[in-house]
Parts: sequence; structure tokens; C-alpha cells
Amino acid sequence: QLQLVESGGGLVQPGGSLRLSCAASGFTLRYLAIGWFRQAPGKEREEVSCISSTGGSTNYADSVKGRFTISRDNAKNTVYLQMNSLKPGDTGVYYCAGSAWQAMCPHDITGFGSWGQGTQVTVSS
Repeated sequence: QLQLVESGGGLVQPGGSLRLSCAASGFTLRYLAIGWFRQAPGKEREEVSCISSTGGSTNYADSVKGRFTISRDNAKNTVYLQMNSLKPGDTGVYYCAGSAWQAMCPHDITGFGSWGQGTQVTVSS
């Protein structure tokens, strides 16, 4: 059974950077698209970015384009989210999720079947 564990969150000042990691166990990630989502207090969970199984295709929410970069190392069974130029609006719990047996990124959240427990990101001065 696929298990995902996020790490790398923390408190950072506006303009700072963080690198999140999503490590998998129980199953190889090389066949799955992986997405990063975030949820702020009182708001719905939103997709931030997604990467296809080979890494050849990536998607980003408009709010993070040019600031966040998703990547993966299938040999390490890990997906990363590099977050630069962080803003207070980026604050939230960040989750990674594995697609439900799809190599390409699903069209919406219902296409993701396995979720990590989340890591808190707080952007504040």
C-alpha cells in the first residue's frame, strides 16, 4: 500500500524559500503522477502543482507560477516542491497526493487516491 510522507515545512519570512519533500514507501512512484496541494484555514484544499510519472509534464496554479518548481527523483521515490519568493498567502498545510493509477496529472482532486499527512508552511514576518 502506497504511503506518502511530507517534510520540509516550517516558518519562513516573506520572500524566503522552502523545499518540501514527499517520500513514498510501499509502492514505487515511477508509474504515478504526483500532486502538491495546500489548504489554508477556512478554505478548500487547492492544487498547487502536479508532475507526470516521467516528469515530462508539469502543471502549476496561476498563483505560484514562476515561484514554485516541482520535480521528482524516481530512484529515490521522492517528489519535491521548491518554493521561492514566498508570500503570506502561501501559508497553509501542504499535502502530496498520488494519482489513482494515472501517469498523467488528473484533471481534478478526485483523480488522486493516496494522501500524505501534510506539513505546515507559515509565511510571516
